[in-house]
Amino acid sequence: MQLNGSDCARARKALAHFGAPAPAAPLVDGQACDLDTAVAAAARLLAASRQPLFAGLGTDVAGARALYALACGTGAISDAAAGGALMQSTRALQDRGGFATSLAELRSRADVVLCLGRPPAAHYPEFDARTGMSADDPRWLVLGEGLGADDWFAPVARLAALVEGRAMAGASPALLAAAQRLQAARYAVVVVETAALGPQGALLIEMLQRVIATLNRRTRAAMLSLGGADGAATVNGVFTWLSGLPLRTRLGPHGLEHDPQAYDSARLLADGAVDLLLWLASFGTEALPPAAPQPRIVIGHPLLAAQPAEVFIPVATPGIGHGGHLFRTDGVVMMPLHAAQPSPLPRADEVLRRIHAALNEARA
Repeated sequence: MQLNGSDCARARKALAHFGAPAPAAPLVDGQACDLDTAVAAAARLLAASRQPLFAGLGTDVAGARALYALACGTGAISDAAAGGALMQSTRALQDRGGFATSLAELRSRADVVLCLGRPPAAHYPEFDARTGMSADDPRWLVLGEGLGADDWFAPVARLAALVEGRAMAGASPALLAAAQRLQAARYAVVVVETAALGPQGALLIEMLQRVIATLNRRTRAAMLSLGGADGAATVNGVFTWLSGLPLRTRLGPHGLEHDPQAYDSARLLADGAVDLLLWLASFGTEALPPAAPQPRIVIGHPLLAAQPAEVFIPVATPGIGHGGHLFRTDGVVMMPLHAAQPSPLPRADEVLRRIHAALNEARA
């Protein structure tokens, strides 16, 4: 497949996984079988599990809805492949609240755009095109250039104090100038890449939201968070609207239990707190299931057949093999997806619904 109308390196790399034929047969214990057999085997594993973990979560809106129903039926804990980064903004919002904006608002209104380290185009190649920015755009205000995430706390804290009008002895001229630019802005936007913030990123986001809150006393300011790729933001949004709580929530017999730290998939697997892993990754092969001793069900791109699993079911990719919908990174636009290369493989939501039905039949 070829990419048209863009030179996005990430898109080209992802599309490379769809150029050559790949194995398309379901597997049970490494042996090829039909879909009915694989579905029945997956249902048996879920029926025997006392605490399953649903992770990866690379799917579209329809897949997320089917996954939520299955999680309710099994008491599963759900966490995205990049759940740690995804939870940074969520935890900051839960703790302190915040102001958010969209790509369109940034494009049409922002006159100062603050980022940490460097502009996001290196990791988000389409960012400039979507926002009308460029690498040398005078609206950029880069803080902590050349520093790592562990070194951003001090300059961000000093910036927050300066924007509030507090005197800061020894503040650098660059930091003073940054505070003045933000104070003079009509609409300042802070852009954060959640995956680049490190394990304490929620604290950085809270400090940046403090800057934004100060500015909003007399002008306008907001944050744009970039993250949630491969369907993670979509699944998080779907789970939130269906349950009222985001990912890292257990949908168990005692109701909803949300814990963004305890329900980290890597921690749960390492501690043996779960006894089954269902890994869903229909967008490609970058999100691989982690090495762990627990039995696993893998539902995803055909090339994931090489991953060890008791049950593997290949599915079509939204926007390639079938149509669907995804939330955009800013969470305000639902994007329709159209099948670029229709696939005979089933959709993830179809597979999940069939597993759920087989599980209910086994329990009847």
